[in-house]
Amino acid sequence: MNKSLKNFFNLVVGAARDLAPIVGVIGFFQVVVLQAPFPNLENIIVGLIFVVLGLALFIQGLEMGLFPIGESMADALAHKGSLPALLGFAFCLGFGTTIAEPALIAVAAEAAGVASAGGAIIDTDESRDNYATGLRLTVALSVGFALVLGVFRILKGWPIQYLIIGGYILVVVITLFAPDEIIGIAYDSGGVTTSTITVPLVTALGVGLASVIRGRNPMIDGFGLIAFASLTPMIFVMIYGMAY
Repeated sequence: MNKSLKNFFNLVVGAARDLAPIVGVIGFFQVVVLQAPFPNLENIIVGLIFVVLGLALFIQGLEMGLFPIGESMADALAHKGSLPALLGFAFCLGFGTTIAEPALIAVAAEAAGVASAGGAIIDTDESRDNYATGLRLTVALSVGFALVLGVFRILKGWPIQYLIIGGYILVVVITLFAPDEIIGIAYDSGGVTTSTITVPLVTALGVGLASVIRGRNPMIDGFGLIAFASLTPMIFVMIYGMAY
């Protein structure tokens, strides 16, 4: 067994081990609590196999492609010494990865459907599409802004805790004035942005940038961009709801 095949086999075993607690909980409640057989057991088994393989392939893809490209681009831009280029790359990375997030697309579509059913917007396909698109663009812009702020923090060496505490104080203040219909959507938007596409590239950007800047520690300064990416959508979406 060559090295790459062995590594992939280890990833498959690790993915199966990670999923084992979930399978165990579902199996316990289905068999012991509900005392009922699994419906379509064959499909469930095949689906679990696909999930394990998919998770292993996803992790392999991160290690082979996304992490190296993120770190190498951060390294190249930092050595180039162009602050506008670095901040522009951070904004475009945040905007581009977020607008493509499947979780955000799903939440925006669901929010548009609920808003039309509740009378907040006109019950037409065009109105729902406009609402969902506006929500996605707002969240994407907020994540782009978050990465710009996070990169600037790494460059300046600012303590992250003060920025995060100040940000959540601002969230609480805006919540007092935001429409009730948008608050839950805004809070969920902060979670769905940090998903499969955004997290690997953003993490690689932060760690790669902190690794090449003199005086910065990747463990202390390289992480925290995800926290900004979760925080700013709540602020932006509530403001979007107030202005819509």
